[in-house]
Amino acid sequence: MLPNTGKLAGCTVFITGASRGIGKAIALKAAKDGANIVIAAKTTHAHPKLPGTIYTAAEEIEAVGGKALPCVVDVRDEQQISDAVEKAVKKFGAIHTAFMDMMGGSGIESQCRKVDIIADAAYSIFKKPKSFTGNFIIDENILREEGIKNFDIYAVKPGHPLIPDFFLDEHPETVTKKMESQDTVPEVKEEKPQPQPKPRSGAVEETFKIVKNSLSDDIVKATQAIYLFELSGEDGGTWFLDLKSKGGNAGYGEPSDRADVVMSMSTDDFVKMFSGKLKPTMAFMSGRLKIKGNMALAIKLEKLMNQMNAKL
Repeated sequence: MLPNTGKLAGCTVFITGASRGIGKAIALKAAKDGANIVIAAKTTHAHPKLPGTIYTAAEEIEAVGGKALPCVVDVRDEQQISDAVEKAVKKFGAIHTAFMDMMGGSGIESQCRKVDIIADAAYSIFKKPKSFTGNFIIDENILREEGIKNFDIYAVKPGHPLIPDFFLDEHPETVTKKMESQDTVPEVKEEKPQPQPKPRSGAVEETFKIVKNSLSDDIVKATQAIYLFELSGEDGGTWFLDLKSKGGNAGYGEPSDRADVVMSMSTDDFVKMFSGKLKPTMAFMSGRLKIKGNMALAIKLEKLMNQMNAKL
């Protein structure tokens, strides 16, 4: 773990979403130096399944040596952000800001790292001069520069293959092989195809026609996956995208073989996603998209959709 140096003593850090998770981990890391922490989050009452509020986070921050200012802030409300900044300036003076996004998925904890890696990476950034601003930073890279070599200390389950990152252009097929070799890819329950009524003509059917016409042997060879879409709403039902069979196939109903990935969403979101108006990552993070099966192959589909956007 990256040791605290005390360099942030007296600095003010404005952290959104600091009532729990990654935001709170960053806050506690900085607080150990004696930093002033502005806890900008919406949670004022504990959720039954997600404990922690801006007030309990403030108690934890002050317990480890920092100073806390809990502020009720919905980051979608510009006025609330301005009010929080004004309160912070009045209490602490000038602000050294930080904004962190987090993503995760239920049931895949063993394929993830602890929030401590983000806290340490953020702490490393905070130590740098103001001229460092504007850089795009990957947590693992900056921690390697700090001398960290053993990243198992950050793993939820040390030695377990990690899920690929949605935001990085890595090579998910490499991770997929590692996951399959350790039986970590959850199986999608195979069910016998059920007869379904012919769907109404609409945007979903039109989207699948365009997708089907865009398929090629090269795309199939590069993907090697079967996707099943469980769509709700008008023109919904079960649809599939077969990128394993020669030439590929897509349409209404069940695929000829077991699906590697099952995606559940509304028909409206499906059309927006394939036309580039809705990022799959954001749909997944917000709960509008549910994914079962091989996450590495799900990421492959996102990259494929980016190539198809121009035609859709």
